[in-house]
Amino acid sequence: MSVNRLDLSGPTRRSLLSGELIDWHDHSVNQLCYPLRGVLEISTPLGVWVVPSHRAVWIPAGVPHAHRAYGATEMRTLVFPQTVNPLRLDRPTVLATDPLLREVIVALSEAQDPDGVGRPQADELDATQRHHLELVALDRLRLVEELAFSLPAPQDDRLRAVAALLTADPADERSLAELGRVVGAAERTLSRLFRTELGMSFPQWRGQLRLQRALTLLAAGSSVTTVAGLCGFRSPSAFIDAFRRAFGTTPGRYRESARPRPGAR
Repeated sequence: MSVNRLDLSGPTRRSLLSGELIDWHDHSVNQLCYPLRGVLEISTPLGVWVVPSHRAVWIPAGVPHAHRAYGATEMRTLVFPQTVNPLRLDRPTVLATDPLLREVIVALSEAQDPDGVGRPQADELDATQRHHLELVALDRLRLVEELAFSLPAPQDDRLRAVAALLTADPADERSLAELGRVVGAAERTLSRLFRTELGMSFPQWRGQLRLQRALTLLAAGSSVTTVAGLCGFRSPSAFIDAFRRAFGTTPGRYRESARPRPGAR
């Protein structure tokens, strides 16, 4: 894996097509990445973080990562020096955002050149305005909730084989024992590895995988019924219940909110 160092000097904004990839890179600064619309999938050596619209992800300085967009995605980012870390996070973390934080992110990034490199346009905020807004952003970040939207990446070869099978087909209904026979590992061994290496049970990991895939499919425009089937839920109603518990809204409402609207912020 080749990792490029990308220098960011300030807030950025960038429009991404559905499926567009920003290849592996890292930064010398902490990055707060916010999809104004669409869904961002953040891949790192530690795992995968899926970030729906109106959530944000904190990416610490020096962490290699790649972005992939699902649905027409508007990505906004803020950057902070390596020493500025209000939540003391040492790994990528998805964060809730409140209306004030969202408006501050938009205001700071709105005046930037939309090619994603952080060049100011003519209507850039002056230094005092920018400083005041950055202080507000930091103040709000100290209060936000961390969200469990990550899918830890296994390191053990047997776990990686199981993860590859399920990632290729989240609707795969095989039990851990059945998957173990395919990869050559006992169910008890795999169950222990899921808990010790990934910090969650096999059903929890598979459930998280299915919900992450559902977010990306909905953002790309798939119907609720189609997504329920592709992600292995027993019925659309079971999918709706699981989605609401995880994200606080129904998949239908989320799908509608992810659609781009002219002039929407």
